[in-house]
Amino acid sequence: MQHRIIVLGAGYAGAIAAGRIAKRLRRDDATVTLVNAEPDFVERVRMHQLAAGQDLTPRPFGKMFAGTGVELRVGRVTAVDVDLKTVTVQGADGPDGIDELAYDTLVYALGSAWNPQGVPGTAEHAHEIASRPGALRLRDRLAALPPGGSVVVVGGGLTGLEAATEFAEARPDLDIALAARGGLGDWLSPAGRRHVRKVCDRLGITVHEHTAVTEVGAGHVTTADGTSFPASVTVWTAGFAVHPLAAATPLETDGTGRIVVDATMRSVSHPDVYAIGDAALVAGPGDKPLRMSCASGIPTAWQAADSLAARLTGRKLPHTPLRYFNQCVSLGRKDGLIQYVTADDRSVRGVLTGRIAAVYKELVCKGAAWGVANPTTGMPTRRHPATAPRPAPAG
Repeated sequence: MQHRIIVLGAGYAGAIAAGRIAKRLRRDDATVTLVNAEPDFVERVRMHQLAAGQDLTPRPFGKMFAGTGVELRVGRVTAVDVDLKTVTVQGADGPDGIDELAYDTLVYALGSAWNPQGVPGTAEHAHEIASRPGALRLRDRLAALPPGGSVVVVGGGLTGLEAATEFAEARPDLDIALAARGGLGDWLSPAGRRHVRKVCDRLGITVHEHTAVTEVGAGHVTTADGTSFPASVTVWTAGFAVHPLAAATPLETDGTGRIVVDATMRSVSHPDVYAIGDAALVAGPGDKPLRMSCASGIPTAWQAADSLAARLTGRKLPHTPLRYFNQCVSLGRKDGLIQYVTADDRSVRGVLTGRIAAVYKELVCKGAAWGVANPTTGMPTRRHPATAPRPAPAG
């Protein structure tokens, strides 16, 4: 009997895990089925570019996984039964296309989506760029916005910074504002914060610091102090929420719905389930949970795939270092920031800025997509910091 492996979700983590497992195991011994709602790979780290009107390179899974042994099942996962060891998948045919797939080992990589956080009006009036459909809807809305229209990006994290600067560069005729709950780039080093502020000033972005948005209307946002400012378009980037399926199962999860795993990415409550990427609660350096990101998801996929294969073949369990080297931020197409960090993701003095940082970030994005089609090797810019450009001294 072949060992049946099902991977749920084909983001960075799920797609890499599926390909890596298939290359680690013999086809006579195991089958690998990858279940995903779309037939091609979505570069989530580029959704702000898509929303700004840029065209992205198509990456169909049929071509990426040709000859690898990975079977793609296009459909939406509607249920997981960890007791019966089955998953329910609804295809494009609706109720007539529902299938129940049995597994011996499950790799759960359903990831995360935008998090409206219960703020009134957000679900009705705000746009999100955590998914391709959301980015495409925002693309159409921005394209239809006349000169002088106002765009408010809510959320001052990495996604918010990238979105605001991308939109401001692509549409200098619009009034772009960024609302951050804290200070602008307050987690960055002093040099990093100065550069982000300089870019926002150059692009004409209005920054509202220490501003909590408490309501989103059809043409405005309202803040905690009662201030209201115009927003022809509101873009919500204030955090992510994991897929709710895991929390509806007996799997042990944390308060946010992430699956609790051990060092091999295996569920602590159900050893025939692995969880990776945003869906997993993974302890990094100093037992600090890894943040939801591509930088976290890819090494968890390596660890899970190699651990699963090792257990099935009786080999020694591997160990993939789970640590950070830098945070890469695009600030439009011609500028960027590479903030070097400690292993547990705390900013240090060293940064790269400007054009070289933009090129570096582009290489990282291309490397991440390349890693999906070549899952047995890592990304040089991530795994071999000696090959990366040297950080500039903080000035």
